[in-house]
Amino acid sequence: MIFVNRQDGGKKLAQKLKKYSGKNAIVLGLPRGGIVTGFEVAQSLELPLDLVVPRKIGAPDNPEFAIGAITEDGNHVIEQKLLNSYGVSEEYLQAKIEKEKKEAKRRLKLYRGERKALDIKNKIAIIVDDGIATGSTMIAAIKSVKAKKAKKIIVAIPVTSRSALKKIEKMVDEVIYLDAPFLFGAVGAFYQEFGQTEDKEVINLIQKAKVFNNN
Repeated sequence: MIFVNRQDGGKKLAQKLKKYSGKNAIVLGLPRGGIVTGFEVAQSLELPLDLVVPRKIGAPDNPEFAIGAITEDGNHVIEQKLLNSYGVSEEYLQAKIEKEKKEAKRRLKLYRGERKALDIKNKIAIIVDDGIATGSTMIAAIKSVKAKKAKKIIVAIPVTSRSALKKIEKMVDEVIYLDAPFLFGAVGAFYQEFGQTEDKEVINLIQKAKVFNNN
């Protein structure tokens, strides 16, 4: 399945999430691209929109390919097999962890501004991204949400690799997706338009989410 852009992926994903419309639920997007997809889901279901900010740890010479990730509170998820296959040194790994911790803090402050995070305790958390390749970043997001005591955790994505899907299904209550192809290269291959989402767009979408602004 090929999507026009992240908005198209979000609108189509929302159709499979209709049962959560009007429920005690919050949509949590992963910046940056996942906020674009998550905004469409939140608007369609008339649910609050917030964000969760894990950060991927990119492989040497291939920063878009995650060999691990960190949670908002600084804990990390590492794919040991990928570390071994890429020959990643301990020095490289620690340097990347520290760098991404700082970036996660920067993004949280920039995107939320003075707003407080929405309280997800005892609520349904719908975690949205534009796609999942290795799964490391989503796993970090799931761990962050679990720490905040959500009642139920749903992962919703337009497209996912099958290997990541198997890992994530064991961690959450439900995974909702539109496509999980046998052959999976990069998330962007499933979009006609997959340009970089800028900070300004993320901030604008969060401000436009009416229910978010009313909390």
